[in-house]
Amino acid sequence: MENTTHTNADQTAQTTSPPPSIKDAPLQRVSSVKSDRSFRNTNDVPISTSPEKRVTIRSARLNRDSLPASYLHGEPILGSENAGHPKPLNILQCLKLVLFSSKINVLLIFIPLGIVSGHVGWSDVTVFILNFIAIIPLAKLLGFITEEISLRLGENLGALLNASFGNAVELILSIIALADNKIEVVKASIIGSILSNLLLVLGFCFLAGGYKYKSQKFNQTAAQTSASLLALSCMSLLIPAAFIATASESTPHPDVKNLSHGTAIVLLIVYVLYLWFQLKTHEHLYATESEEEEEIPLLPLWMGVILLLGVTVLVAVCAESLVGSIEGLSNSWGLTHTFIGLILLPIVGNAAEHVTAVTVAMKNKMDLAIGVAIGSSMQIALFVSPLMVIIGWGAGKGMDLFFGIFETSVMFISVLIVNYLIQDGESNWLEGIMLLSTYVIVAIAIFYLPEAVV
Repeated sequence: MENTTHTNADQTAQTTSPPPSIKDAPLQRVSSVKSDRSFRNTNDVPISTSPEKRVTIRSARLNRDSLPASYLHGEPILGSENAGHPKPLNILQCLKLVLFSSKINVLLIFIPLGIVSGHVGWSDVTVFILNFIAIIPLAKLLGFITEEISLRLGENLGALLNASFGNAVELILSIIALADNKIEVVKASIIGSILSNLLLVLGFCFLAGGYKYKSQKFNQTAAQTSASLLALSCMSLLIPAAFIATASESTPHPDVKNLSHGTAIVLLIVYVLYLWFQLKTHEHLYATESEEEEEIPLLPLWMGVILLLGVTVLVAVCAESLVGSIEGLSNSWGLTHTFIGLILLPIVGNAAEHVTAVTVAMKNKMDLAIGVAIGSSMQIALFVSPLMVIIGWGAGKGMDLFFGIFETSVMFISVLIVNYLIQDGESNWLEGIMLLSTYVIVAIAIFYLPEAVV
């Protein structure tokens, strides 16, 4: 028995020995991996030389969590400087990787249906539903491809790319609605996206994580910084509302466009400075615990760029049909534009991301989950909202920062509640119930809000 064992061991050693040309090169083998993204040598020393991993604004690393292990455990390169890394994929393998990167991609079959429905005269309700479903997997693909490109570009440029394309779907929907003069839908979708992330997503993260763990801890400083920036953006909406309420006493129709333009410029400057704060001067605040994993880009850069452009075009086409059917949906179902924009549209761009955030919360990765919920809300408030005001300014549209007294009040209360809940750096399931109940109350109020009030 011992001789047989030694013989098998010798055969294995001969099989894995490098050719003479690379005899002097360091030989590494890939051991069995414990996660979808880890490739380790025989000494269990992580390949990654970076001592820290950072949680970017949108925590785009979440998009890779759903990848099947078979795509990440490719045949390794042995005896070279890239030892332990999988071999590059060919074009077909890359396309297969993208298509099967998530179970949500089964909804991609609705893309041709949604595009066709908008051009053959189907009912507005059917057009809205088909394109509503079609954009959900496109948003997931957009996040996955953006992350692949960011891994190729490096840490700083990659984080900047994630920050720019993190809310691409919401931005595209808002631009198309603004071009169609549906300004009330644009404002409602911006507020709705903020509330959806702050109350619905964060609430489910706290509830799902609290169901499995008695208490969960997270980076208090980073979360508090994002929440404080949210409070700043909330103030930028409160001031126009107070301005109109005060000026209307002496002026019949006070104009807040100039105030909105100046405020939007200030918010965009603050957003750029926040990126500098996060990526350069205080990057240590956004570092998570050291991990034994290295994220390896799987798609070539050229293919990632082509896919990013293609998916963006598809999102724009589906979004155009979606926005064009809002009027018919409102008349058929008796829903106000505010309810459609504030409750329904935020689901489109955030559904896939919401599922992943809750999943990692159940794995006790609360920094990543909060990076999605609060970080996404902060980005919409500091980047998307003022950017839409600037775009409306240049296009001659009446877009301003007066979002309505009711909507602004709801946002202020939501930001206040979240600030109270995260100030201790811990979460539990009861805090999740608080956030979810707040969101339900807001949804009920919006449903019964008369259109004339808007």
